[in-house]
Amino acid sequence: MTSSTPPYRCGTVAIIGRPNVGKSTLVNHLVGQKLSITSRKPQTTRHRIKGILTREDAQYVFVDTPGVQTKHVNALHRAMNRSVISTLADTDVVVMVIEALKFGPDDQQVLDRLPPTLRPILAINKIDRVHPRERLLPFLGQLGALDRFAALVPVSAQKETQLEPLLAEIRGRLPEGEPMYEADDVTDANERFFASEFIREQLFRLLGDELPYATSVAIETFTLEGTMRRIQAVILVDQDNQKAIVIGHQGSKLKEIGQRARTDLEKLFDGKVFLEIFVKVKGGWADDERILKSLGHEF
Repeated sequence: MTSSTPPYRCGTVAIIGRPNVGKSTLVNHLVGQKLSITSRKPQTTRHRIKGILTREDAQYVFVDTPGVQTKHVNALHRAMNRSVISTLADTDVVVMVIEALKFGPDDQQVLDRLPPTLRPILAINKIDRVHPRERLLPFLGQLGALDRFAALVPVSAQKETQLEPLLAEIRGRLPEGEPMYEADDVTDANERFFASEFIREQLFRLLGDELPYATSVAIETFTLEGTMRRIQAVILVDQDNQKAIVIGHQGSKLKEIGQRARTDLEKLFDGKVFLEIFVKVKGGWADDERILKSLGHEF
């Protein structure tokens, strides 16, 4: 008897869920490289980003999406939701992420946005925080009783627990086909995108609870000089007093933002980065479709 080689599989995998459930952390650990920015604050992710994992038997093209905004506050939030919807329209597998022991109204609203016939894989994240682990069993039973999910997979993205079973569930639902990307590709995003995102990550990590949501980042110039990248970036804020906070006393906060972002970018690019950051006031930028389009949002 001869053994047959299983067919190669390849497809897109949308990662969806409410804000702050660990979608970006999951994609980063599945791919094995930091692509999506993360912070403890919700709504850190604003753009779709692809993370590519290539194995001998499959290529997984993960699409990290913004957290679904259940309250439409401004044009930015509407654009983020539109990004999620357009991703779902062109995907092969959907993985919905929730937090262990938590399935609330916002999670239900995310589920309700899916077509009734679409049964996502449910990744129950952050199980490392559940002690004892047996507390998960009745929760899994409640989720199973909903009869809305193709599979339930408890995971810890941060600790990389149960990621292989999750990949196995995904692979079984990918279509047969040749790889869409080269074996060593990990994303299709360009370097300008990462520059703006890694700066914005530091805004979420180093500023107060509310201010990061009133900021965005635009890359004005990006040039390659030998192996060094020279980048000029602008942080957009709504008001003058916000500009003062971002800059900090004698420029201390802006300097820290720049140093941390530059360190992360040099790791990603494996080369020197010269980074200049300025701060500009653009009142109402989050409701200005023209500005949002220039920042890469879709309308």
